[in-house]
Amino acid sequence: MIYHKPEILEKANAWLTDTFDTETQDAIKDTIAYNPEELEDSFYKNLEFGTGGMRGVMGPGTNRINKYTLGKNTQGLSNYLKKTFPETPIKVAIAYDCRHNSKELAKVVADVFSANGIDVFLFSDLRPTPELSFAVKHLDCQCGIVLTASHNPPEYNGYKVYWVDGGQLVPPQDKEIIQEIESLDFKDIQFQEQADRITYIDKEVDKAFIDASVANVTSNVTSSQKEELSIVFTSLHGTSITLVPDTLKQAGFTNLHIVEEQAVPDGNFPTVDSPNPEESSALQMALTLGEEKNADIVIGTDPDCDRLGIAVRGDDGKLAILNGNQTMILMTDYLLERFRESKNQQDNPFVGSTIVSTPMMDVLAQSYNVECKIGLTGFKWIAKMIQDFPEQYFIGGGEESFGYMVGDFVRDKDAVTSTLLACTIAARAKAHQKTLYQKLKDLYIQHGFYKESLISLVKKGQSGAAEIKQMLLNLRENPMKEINGSKVVRVEDYQSQTATNSMTGATESIDIPASNVLIYYTEDGSKIAARPSGTEPKVKFYISVQAPLHDLDSYDTISAQLDNRIAGIKNALGV
Repeated sequence: MIYHKPEILEKANAWLTDTFDTETQDAIKDTIAYNPEELEDSFYKNLEFGTGGMRGVMGPGTNRINKYTLGKNTQGLSNYLKKTFPETPIKVAIAYDCRHNSKELAKVVADVFSANGIDVFLFSDLRPTPELSFAVKHLDCQCGIVLTASHNPPEYNGYKVYWVDGGQLVPPQDKEIIQEIESLDFKDIQFQEQADRITYIDKEVDKAFIDASVANVTSNVTSSQKEELSIVFTSLHGTSITLVPDTLKQAGFTNLHIVEEQAVPDGNFPTVDSPNPEESSALQMALTLGEEKNADIVIGTDPDCDRLGIAVRGDDGKLAILNGNQTMILMTDYLLERFRESKNQQDNPFVGSTIVSTPMMDVLAQSYNVECKIGLTGFKWIAKMIQDFPEQYFIGGGEESFGYMVGDFVRDKDAVTSTLLACTIAARAKAHQKTLYQKLKDLYIQHGFYKESLISLVKKGQSGAAEIKQMLLNLRENPMKEINGSKVVRVEDYQSQTATNSMTGATESIDIPASNVLIYYTEDGSKIAARPSGTEPKVKFYISVQAPLHDLDSYDTISAQLDNRIAGIKNALGV
């Protein structure tokens, strides 16, 4: 006989009422009868908003992405919008990616908004996430939604919410909206569309976005230098195929080779184990084509086109993949240099980064006499910087997870514009007989050699969530005194918003919103951060080490020393 926890069975039985359609009820009945583990995972909690919105496995249940969980979110959001903008005709924009059910779920969301008297701009087909961020402001909307699970496995989907500034939800709106959602019952959802309130959008917004993208990447590269740059691009079966090639061509980059096998949008992502450009295996087909075409640069984007992976020629002449921190440094340096050369410099410039990204960002910004603001993980916090400091001029910003934002016309990481920026930097370097890899080495000589490593441990399901929670608790309650033979000099606990000097015991407050992140700093200049992922069942450890680099001849020696230090830190952490 199959045993079910009473509280789980009670929640599941609530989905066997007339509030839910027959297909959903039948699926729940089958799960009750044959799969108690699946039933528990489907109902043991409600899906929650994380650093990148709400993501989950598709299927029936409160801990799943389906028409009812998204409908309830949308109903709560509709109620909140009407309370927040009582005298204003409310408009929302909706986009979706290549994932299974995205188009159908986007229509469900549009229907619920329209049923609540809210006007909807719905993209007629899949589009990149950054275009949705752009569309919110371009169309004077109060809110935007994109249906995407970014680079998660095929069984996932998700729901990101954007506010009137084009940035993702941040406090206090996020908690207020969650309270509104939690006050509802599934029977409160208004699913019946008002068709005249739904307007389909496509090419007109595409053109406006591409024009803005090209305008925001100022260039001192000639047309012939752009044409000489050989580019290989892959959309990894995602949305970027709709905009990136056209953006590059409009900017003058015509020597473009597309990985055709990966150009067709497909939620199964059949040619890769994971459509995540952070993983080198995702770019293998593009690298093969890159060698065949003798490409100067290879670029791949994730399914919703907010992250990008880049490969450039190394010292041995072969294509080598840059990590997110390296890409961010190259892009920021280029933007800062262009800003310094500008005849119409804006006052109070700044760049943005995150607490788990390379410390080199701050060092680089200081060398240009520009402020570097540091926030929590997630581009919603960089967007919030722009919102919170309107008197300052935002140049650009990024984070280690292969995302970058150029200017503020988009308020989220944007792989369309970042791809154009990367090609512009590569063309300029080639014109000076250099690769981006060589340019990066020059920056290490100027500012110090910083090297980073990321460890992600997957911990799925309810037991995995408990294990992640315990790992962070252990690090918090039993802080390490030394790591890899180097004394810990400072511990930052973002959950308690305090920083402790390990040598003196003195504490100070951290002026950043509370988050479950711990950062250790050691005497030898190493930095080790730990946090649970906000969008995946993972716990992540971020390691950064650094040393002076005086000349190119010592690069290999210093690089090996830093690699050994990273290996020692991993061993000390037991990961």
